Amino acid sequence: MMDRIELMGMEFSGCHGCLDFEKAEPQRFLVDAKLYFPLQAAGDSDDLQDTVNYAAVYGTVQSIVEGPSVNLIERLAEMIAGRLLQDFPLQAVRVAVHKPQAPIAGVFRDVSVHIKRSRPE
Repeated sequence: MMDRIELMGMEFSGCHGCLDFEKAEPQRFLVDAKLYFPLQAAGDSDDLQDTVNYAAVYGTVQSIVEGPSVNLIERLAEMIAGRLLQDFPLQAVRVAVHKPQAPIAGVFRDVSVHIKRSRPE
């Protein structure tokens, strides 16, 4: 099993969706990120330089979700995963984007997409 750091339930406001009002009125989005990275060196050294700075990861995710509008949460998830793999020395990442207030005529708890992306070998 690969080591991982998890940032769960990161909450942001953004204007994402296909409908005009979704692009104009911010709504709540929740993001979960599982970062796959060997942690033994950090556990042995107790040095931040040997791990992934999860405060920096949070800032990266925040800049994407609170940034320019996209139509689909699938796109948002891809943007987050791609940027995390680009900016941090991760082996892989799992990203979930939740849109609990999606414009659906009905009762539901949450709409979410879940993806896993790996660094090219």
